[in-house]
Amino acid sequence: MIPRYCRPEMEKIWTEEAKFQNWLRVEVEVCAVLAERGEIPADAFEEIRTRAGFAVSEINELEKSTRHDVVAFLGSVARHIGPAARYVHLGLTSSDVVDTGQAMQIRDAADRIISGLRSLLDLLRQRAKEHRDTLMVGRTHGMHAEPTSWGLKMALWYAETSRNLRRMQTARETVAVGMISGAVGTFAHLPPEVEEQVCERLGLRPEPISTQVIQRDRIAEYFSALAITAASLEKFATEIRHLQRTEVGEVEEPFQKGQKGSSSMPHKRNPVGCEQVTGLARLVRSYLISSLENIALWHERDISHSSVERVILPDASILVDYLLFRFHGILDGLQVNRDRMMKNLRLDKGLLASQRILLLLVRQGADRESAHGWVQEATRLCREQGVEFQK
Repeated sequence: MIPRYCRPEMEKIWTEEAKFQNWLRVEVEVCAVLAERGEIPADAFEEIRTRAGFAVSEINELEKSTRHDVVAFLGSVARHIGPAARYVHLGLTSSDVVDTGQAMQIRDAADRIISGLRSLLDLLRQRAKEHRDTLMVGRTHGMHAEPTSWGLKMALWYAETSRNLRRMQTARETVAVGMISGAVGTFAHLPPEVEEQVCERLGLRPEPISTQVIQRDRIAEYFSALAITAASLEKFATEIRHLQRTEVGEVEEPFQKGQKGSSSMPHKRNPVGCEQVTGLARLVRSYLISSLENIALWHERDISHSSVERVILPDASILVDYLLFRFHGILDGLQVNRDRMMKNLRLDKGLLASQRILLLLVRQGADRESAHGWVQEATRLCREQGVEFQK
């Protein structure tokens, strides 16, 4: 079932219809190459090309008896094509079709996520420039440290998102491989040239060495890129959640007209969007473990990975696409309270200048340990007496 938060562009990639359409494209392109090589009669290929199709409902019905999705798929295709269907799946094994078709899905999903990352980068660049002089206090261990700016935070997020974009682009290239190498990957019934030509037609690279499946370290790399991207978005969202707390009040995520924060407390304006990003990011990370465990298969293949991937591939791809969309909306409408930032910056009555005083003493000839002790004692007295540090 496609989740309700799935965006239309990503939904099109992961429907049953799209999956079978990719399978059909693999089968037809193999037939096209074989026809060019003279291994399929031209008139038979013309029948295949013009009549090839399937019905999802028919496949599902056939699978009840075959207990094999590819066999059921081929049965539906054969009913559409007629006698020329005997040339379909010639020399192939199921994984040639399933893994190559799935690689096309992952590639297309990665393209959507790359688009989302680029859109977020554009917004982060804009916000970094806009707030380069928006002063606020920096915090370490949750405590006031030294001044920084909201623009610098945005620049930090921009740099991290840039790395996530590079990781996703690399993962996209890693997964965009196909295989038409037959049972156990030995090209016993079709030569490697067929694989090369079919993959080129599909916009994929041929898998250099395959068994009966494309190796799952490739897919694990994709999940790693998804998980790190989700973790970054959680990091950004967590920062906003902390800064929106009543005691801090420096930023606030968008709160729409008519929105309610609580059924019992009308004054509440909670960071529910950022909390949603935080929660869903945890789910994405959990899928990385499953993808890593899919790497170890028995010998040339088993199907312990298959049932897992039917869940985690669409789910994780849909989630990260949604998280990018959701966080982009939060950041685009984020309220930045400059006055509250300045008020909080002055909250400790100048104590955050302690390092500047320490360095001044060292430059004047004091040894560092003694100077540190003097300044620390001075800050203690100022804190206890409630007086300005610099006075």
